[in-house]
Amino acid sequence: MANSYYFPPADNRGLWIVFVILMASFSSVAASAADDAPTFFRGLNLNGPAVTIDGHSWEGQDAKTYICKDKSFDSQNVKLLPSTDAERAKMIHSSRWGGNRVELNSIATGRYTVFLYVWEDNRPETYTVFVNDVEVVHNYNSGLEGHWEKLGPWYTDSKEGKIVISSKGGAANFSGIEIWKGEHDGSDVNLLTNDQILMFESKIRPLLIKHCYDCHSEKSEQVEGHLLVDSAPTLRQGGSLGPAVIPGDPDHSLLIEAVRYENDNMQMPPDDKLSDDEIASLEEWVRSGAPDPRRRATAIPLKTIDVAKAREFWSFRPISHPDPPLINNSQWATTDIDRFIYAILERHKLRPIAVADKRTLIRRATFDLIGLPPSPAEVDAFINDPSPRAFENVVERLLSSPQYGERWGRHWMDLVRYADTAGENSDYPIPQAYRYRNYIIDAFNNDKPYNDFLREQIAGDLLPATTDEERNEHVIATGYIASSRRFGSVIDDYPQHLTIEDTIDNMGRVVLGLTISCSRCHDHKFDPILQTDYYGLYGIFNSTKYAFPGIELDKKPRDFIPLLKDGKLDTELAYAVTDGYVGDAALQIRGEPKQPGELIPRKFPDLLGGQRLTKAEAKQSGRLQLAEWLTDPQNPLTARVMVNRIWQYHFGKGLVRTPSDFGFRGLPPSHPELLDWLATQFIESGWSVKHMHRVIMNSRVYQLTSTTGDATDQINIQQAMEVDPGNELHWRFDRQRLDAESLRDTLLLLSTELDVSRMEEPHPFPPAEKWGYTQHHPFRDSYESNRRSVYLMTARLNARPYFTAFDGPDRNASSAVRDNSVTTVQSLYLLNNGFIHGRAEKFATRLLKERDNDGQRIDLAFSLAFGRPPTADDKTNSQSFLKSVDDKIGADKKLSPEDIKLQCWTSFALALFRTNEFLYVD
Repeated sequence: MANSYYFPPADNRGLWIVFVILMASFSSVAASAADDAPTFFRGLNLNGPAVTIDGHSWEGQDAKTYICKDKSFDSQNVKLLPSTDAERAKMIHSSRWGGNRVELNSIATGRYTVFLYVWEDNRPETYTVFVNDVEVVHNYNSGLEGHWEKLGPWYTDSKEGKIVISSKGGAANFSGIEIWKGEHDGSDVNLLTNDQILMFESKIRPLLIKHCYDCHSEKSEQVEGHLLVDSAPTLRQGGSLGPAVIPGDPDHSLLIEAVRYENDNMQMPPDDKLSDDEIASLEEWVRSGAPDPRRRATAIPLKTIDVAKAREFWSFRPISHPDPPLINNSQWATTDIDRFIYAILERHKLRPIAVADKRTLIRRATFDLIGLPPSPAEVDAFINDPSPRAFENVVERLLSSPQYGERWGRHWMDLVRYADTAGENSDYPIPQAYRYRNYIIDAFNNDKPYNDFLREQIAGDLLPATTDEERNEHVIATGYIASSRRFGSVIDDYPQHLTIEDTIDNMGRVVLGLTISCSRCHDHKFDPILQTDYYGLYGIFNSTKYAFPGIELDKKPRDFIPLLKDGKLDTELAYAVTDGYVGDAALQIRGEPKQPGELIPRKFPDLLGGQRLTKAEAKQSGRLQLAEWLTDPQNPLTARVMVNRIWQYHFGKGLVRTPSDFGFRGLPPSHPELLDWLATQFIESGWSVKHMHRVIMNSRVYQLTSTTGDATDQINIQQAMEVDPGNELHWRFDRQRLDAESLRDTLLLLSTELDVSRMEEPHPFPPAEKWGYTQHHPFRDSYESNRRSVYLMTARLNARPYFTAFDGPDRNASSAVRDNSVTTVQSLYLLNNGFIHGRAEKFATRLLKERDNDGQRIDLAFSLAFGRPPTADDKTNSQSFLKSVDDKIGADKKLSPEDIKLQCWTSFALALFRTNEFLYVD
């Protein structure tokens, strides 16, 4: 008996005195444990009478201490699995469903533990459970008919005298709720006996302290396996592999398996196996129910970083406001950009080469800003304009063109991996995606301030709006988040965490130039970004309801956002987001949603300020605050990253050559002072992208030639090639190949087939009710169009061969820099593809129609294709080529003279389309 005393012989009386003192100390430990032990607070049978369970009196459905408007359900005849006592079975069989939301009231301020009884009366359902709006169980599967389970423990604090338990997803049967005051691990809370305490304090605690606490206690420098063994709740909760101890069952307890050295991959302690007596003690302890007086749950300390030290890195420092440097050749520099560039060149004893001629400049600028070549009339007007502001006027004209937004909107679409399909196994179409594409185009055309552009895409639905049009624009902007890639094809365990990861990954790379998603499973290996930083952001997007496009086993799209018309909800929908169930998210051990760890407050990364939501702000998702944190002028990354991208799209490479990685694994800027000067200009201009175009394009640096320059440049070029062969210092302009869209659009323009109208309607997808796409038969349609390439339907899983051949963007991940390959596939495509041949024939038809003789046609062809007239050699070679083709095909008596002429000029057009001068921009 635990409290029986045996009186030893008199000669052992001294030992007995020691024993009594020891037992008295253990009794005080027991009393202390009892004081700290959790106590039963309330039980509630949600759809039945008052009952007594485990010796505790439960309230029935008529209690006044809760509010629940869910439907009632009772089915006492279903066999429960596993079987249980009569009172508990009565409670389980009667439940509430159809919501679910249970508000428990009259709860004093303090810490509580919640248990929830659920069961399944029919077929399996999948749902997520929340306590006080915090997700506690993700995609719980209710199991087969009759299955029941006591879920928990979940620790929470009462809020305004209430605790709310709710669910979303499938139909959940809530049968009963059990509340304890304090943190209760679910074990028997009866006072431990002296024998149990003696065993634990003399054998178990010393063993755990000696062999386990170094790596598995809250004082460990690095808690291994997310397992804490320094408290009863954490030992039973376990770590990344599951509960460490199953009371009464040593053979299925991971702790016993580890110390027995039965598993080669899990042996604890790792250095030396415990003695047989020590293992036997642990086995006996677990077999007896693992009695443990350590009631207070310990916690893994949240890691921190040395912010001051981290901010010594160049990209994490505050943006400086450098003055343009003084240079020796002040006459060469016409702008501050020129001074920054020239100063670095001087430092390397280099100088820039000559400025490009006017024809080269207008072709460069026109492709740069609108993605199309200039017309012969536009070239002539610029050449004949003697004004010193002639090039500035060209830039202004191009910036005011609606085609500017189509060109620069495409750059943004690369970054945000825009697509018209969802990307999961069946690649479901999204007919409404075009609204977000058009929002992007309009934003660039209207020079929407970049900070507003970001705010609207992150939190447009939470921003104030004064008109229906403004509200609709804001909602459509959140298509950025909604367009995050979807995964899988099943309903149960739908991997929403991967979609959120895609959101965080894209936002981190595109806006901040950081690979934040690398900290999903562990702290970032290189950058000062913690796993808690990731889940601080994860909670924000986990509190967001994404539009659902449909999947193979759940085909119906839902949760799209209605637009407004005349102040009322319209039938027109936006693929967008809104706030969902709001709350902080638990850290996922090893990135696994089914292994929740500590609850992480929603916040910004510590490196960038670590701002957290206030109590009032926490009632929303936090996206509005995130948008403000991202666009705060004190944020050292947002402006730097964007101006570097603008520079990159103008020059072919950024000042930072890794435009989406400003971290330790990225490359440092070639001109750090210039980068900060540009970022300062950007912010001070009101975050105007068009202002940055003007600043950059009107510099001498932008206007340098990409060719060999004049004769006086040859020595300088030779020296520069030796010192800076990659042109990192910008002593010349880099020749750039036309991207896939510009090449296609130019071919259609030259053939007079380009439809320059704006696309205001969805692609011709089949009606949603006819969608039957599966993993093995995904969406594969491709809708041809002569509109600009930015308007082509883009599927995530079905790339167009043309864009694959010519290095189009990745539809599934952010494309910060496109590949720039030169392959035989491209050559063969330009030689043999039907699209190319068709455009060449139409171009030939145009030449024959618009000019009367071959000489004039050659002039027009060169003006249209190259932006210049042909040289004497060009004319001679062209006429020779035409004659040789005519000699070869003219012998065919089946062809009319008109057919022969058309084929000759078609061959000539094909030859022009394959030249470097056509495919590249100098």
